[in-house]
Amino acid sequence: MCLKGPKSLRPLCALSLTALLWAGSAPAQSLYEGFTHPPVEARPMVRWWWFGPNVDDAEIVREIKAMKAGGYGGFELASLYPLTVDGNTPYLSDRFIEAVKLANKTGRKEGLRVDVTLGSGWPYGGPHITPDLAAARVKLVKLSLPAKSTTIDLPALQAGEQVVAVFAGTSAVDARLIDPGKVTADAQDRTAFVVLQTPTGQQVKRASVGAEGYVLDHMATDAVQTHLHAVGDRLMRGFKDAPPHAVFSDSLEVYGVDWTDDLLIEFQKRRGYDLKPHLLKWFEDTPDSAAVRRDWGLTLAELTEERYLKPVNDWAAKNRTLFRSQTYGHPPVRLSAVRLSDIAEGEGADWRIFSRLRWVSSANHLYGKSITSAESWTWLHQGAFQAAPLDVKAEADTLILQGVNHFIAHGWPYSPPQAGEPGWAMYAAAVFNDHNPWWIVAPEMNLYLQRMSWLLRQGEPVTDIAIYVPQDDALAASKPGSVSIDGQLSTRITRGLTAQILDAGYNFDYVDDAALNAPGFKHKVLVLPKMQRIDPRAYARIEAFAQSGGKVVAVDGLPDRGAGLNDRDADMQAISTRLFAQGAVPESALGATLTALTAPDVTGLTPQVGFVHRKLEGSDLYFVANTGNTPVTLNLRFRGNKHGLEWNPIDGSRSYWANGPVRLAPYESRLFEFGKNAVLDAWAMHTGERRVTLDTGWTIAFGKGAPRPLKAFGSWSDNPETAHFSGVVTYRRTLTLTQDDIVSGLTRLNFGEGTPEPIPTGRRNGSQAFLNAPIREAAEVFVNGERAGAVWTSPFVIDLRGFLVAGNNILEIRVANTTINALSAQTPADYTALKAKYGDRFQPQNMNNLKPLPSGLLQAPVLEIAQ
Repeated sequence: MCLKGPKSLRPLCALSLTALLWAGSAPAQSLYEGFTHPPVEARPMVRWWWFGPNVDDAEIVREIKAMKAGGYGGFELASLYPLTVDGNTPYLSDRFIEAVKLANKTGRKEGLRVDVTLGSGWPYGGPHITPDLAAARVKLVKLSLPAKSTTIDLPALQAGEQVVAVFAGTSAVDARLIDPGKVTADAQDRTAFVVLQTPTGQQVKRASVGAEGYVLDHMATDAVQTHLHAVGDRLMRGFKDAPPHAVFSDSLEVYGVDWTDDLLIEFQKRRGYDLKPHLLKWFEDTPDSAAVRRDWGLTLAELTEERYLKPVNDWAAKNRTLFRSQTYGHPPVRLSAVRLSDIAEGEGADWRIFSRLRWVSSANHLYGKSITSAESWTWLHQGAFQAAPLDVKAEADTLILQGVNHFIAHGWPYSPPQAGEPGWAMYAAAVFNDHNPWWIVAPEMNLYLQRMSWLLRQGEPVTDIAIYVPQDDALAASKPGSVSIDGQLSTRITRGLTAQILDAGYNFDYVDDAALNAPGFKHKVLVLPKMQRIDPRAYARIEAFAQSGGKVVAVDGLPDRGAGLNDRDADMQAISTRLFAQGAVPESALGATLTALTAPDVTGLTPQVGFVHRKLEGSDLYFVANTGNTPVTLNLRFRGNKHGLEWNPIDGSRSYWANGPVRLAPYESRLFEFGKNAVLDAWAMHTGERRVTLDTGWTIAFGKGAPRPLKAFGSWSDNPETAHFSGVVTYRRTLTLTQDDIVSGLTRLNFGEGTPEPIPTGRRNGSQAFLNAPIREAAEVFVNGERAGAVWTSPFVIDLRGFLVAGNNILEIRVANTTINALSAQTPADYTALKAKYGDRFQPQNMNNLKPLPSGLLQAPVLEIAQ
């Protein structure tokens, strides 16, 4: 089929003989039309960092217009640490609010979505948070008592501290709770154990000028309301009658927190027993410690949900905006708490481990929320300006495989002209603004993200498998100052367990206790990862699920303990006996066990290839992505489907597919549609393997310099004269074709496949594409002065059908690299004076000892027949 529409969306479609038999009247093309021309609300956004803040009105307007031109659909205002000694405007000052007003007004005028972070840096806090409103923890002070002494001298209290309890004894195991008002012990007691409530002392990270201060207590109503008034209400003055689309809360990174003022009272109400006599079990291991820690952690989670998530969501609704939240971290929150925000967001590029992104998308699937947002490319090709469009595509696909359908680029650094080139950057993030030379292909890169975001919001997700979140084991494993559910799960929802499910041909969600009753819990199989503790009410629901026809599989052991101190182990053991007559299965056999219970959704996968399945009205849609740096040829089979359409999400082309092999280049993705709507109304077919290597007749021009003959293809960095060039270089030649060439389909320009780079082993921050690409880093292609499109990702090909004509054609390829080559010749920025004035608020990462990177066309392109 040859598509109608703009020339850039008229690729040649290769159809098999089967396709000719399928031709018929085409149905309504709304899905495909929406894909080729997706709505603006599906565009990716940027996190727009204002450093200082030190911003200028003219530059605010210029950058917003640049965002729109580059294909972004909006921005999130986020204020960070200063980068200049002078000129910084205090956060929330009148001048700052006026700048917010301008950004909101301009963004709306340009048709962009405007979000704002409800604070500076992260987590929430600032100068309005006094020690009594700050995040708190408990600490244990051990005091040795002199022989036969019965007097206990309590330690001097610091600001925000108070005594929670005092114990005395020979050891923590036999210590008795005593009255702190009397502070006397028995003569035989040799040690006093004093439990103190104290502020964690954590300060807001990466704060703007004027936003410095304590992180608030997310479990204290007064602290949260104080922040909403001091920051939220003040920020809203910058929006007046045009509120932001959403206010944002970053991941909960309140480290060390494990207490709040009324925890003892709330614990008694919720858990049914007095925590005070058990406090030492938080610090010392006893037979009951794990159960007490679980009850303690669950109480923290409930308070965080009730006193932070719900009030912020209510405040947002009152202010006619939405609440976008990264709902995980410290203090603990449960997966089902994700439903307490309007827009749930996650982060994390590795799709084959326990994932906070899948944590968020799972909750959205379970509770019927259609959009899963992602903080995207946080550590992409770590080091500012290192990342290239191929890196963006490689990570984007791993995010999609975890259920993402909206991207927030991390990020866009505000950078005024006086900052020079390439301008300012955040200390540890990719740069997505127009100071990057490869900005020339930003519209195409963002169109891919926009297409996929819109398409993967259609219909309903198909996930056959649910993994139960062992939240009780996670909380039972808590330690003082480190209480988190998601932070503990990688030891139980292991990489191996995830691989067993994915490689067997299934997709999956996580589900927790409360979500077992969610409307979206319609999975075929529930997997219990290696676990010991479970709430009896949750286990009863799981048994009911099995009795109603669901399948339950336990991995590497059966639950045999109650969740908390008051739960009976015998009740759990009885349910395990009824549910699992054959016992648990080893992790290594999970995949085979699942395939015996229900048919795989997709077969023929390899570990580097994943999929997403959406059920639409009248059709099934699959996204398939090669996340590896080598090509693969797969014999894919889609459950219940043999014939359908194969979509190319980069150039928009479609062709019929009938159980043929699927070849995916490194980091390539593809779409497959099946069902009554998967038909085409026109086609074109070409055969042949003619290839013409275009290795001579080229000129090359650096920037605005004069063209000169190109002696050989290769990297600019190999030549000392051009090694430090960052920008756009133009390759130009005349290409002569006959009419037979055009008719035969000799129209595809192929730049090569590239060669894989070694992939480091072990843990690393972020991601990148480990491929030596033939284009470094991206190119625009012009034919006879008309822009034919861009080449920015693998496979590095572009079909010039509709642009090439019989006779002479002027072929022009404009190649852009990164700014690293230019930066490698510059003296690193000196922040001595800045840190002397404002303190050490950031440390640039991976920006020392920069070397020029390969750049340009590394090999001659080939003109070939488009199959």
